Order: sequence, then structure tokens, then C-alpha cells
Amino acid sequence: MTPLIRNVLVRTALLAASVAAPALPAFAGDPAEGRRIAQTRCATCHGIDGIAKMPIAPHLAGESETYLVTQLKAFRSGKRVNEMMSIVAEGLGDTEIDDVASWYASIQISVTVPD
Repeated sequence: MTPLIRNVLVRTALLAASVAAPALPAFAGDPAEGRRIAQTRCATCHGIDGIAKMPIAPHLAGESETYLVTQLKAFRSGKRVNEMMSIVAEGLGDTEIDDVASWYASIQISVTVPD
């Protein structure tokens, strides 16, 4: 078998595998545990569903897990400061941050634009 034919066959097999089994998002944390943590530490401001209940709080539903982890760690370290979030994040360990970020990242949202 020539290298060109082998290359075409390998690429075809990889393409077929990716179409047959679409990749699901892989979360570093445990979304179920993150939901439990969010109920006690996040829901008052950000909502358990990630839709903020307070005008000054951002919506978190569907945000990137990497973004959420980065921001929570920045609040915890003092690199980013907010009167409420700095206190909340200070009490979170790395695993809890991963879990909460996984929970909010796992929420799927959709937008409907009126005609």
C-alpha cells in the first residue's frame, strides 16, 4: 500500500469515527457535585440555573468551564477583587472550583429572537 493511499484511508477512518460518535464536552469537575455546591454558595446571586437573580451578578449558564475556573481562582488569589466574590471564592478549594465551573458550563441555554 502506498503512503498516499494509507494516508487517505487513515483520514477517512478518523472522519468516520468523529461523525459516528460526536464528542461530548469533557468536564474536569463533577457537575452533580458542582450543583450541590452552587445551591449553597452561588444560587442567591447567580441562580442555580445560572441565570442571575441580582442585576449586578453575571449569568453563568453555558459559560466556558475554563473561563469560570480562571475567574474563580483569580477571585480566590486576590488577582481579581469583588466584595462578594472574593469572600465566596476564598472558601473554595481547587476541586470545588472545578465542580462549580463544570456545573454552570454544563447548563445548555438557547436564545430566541423575536421576529
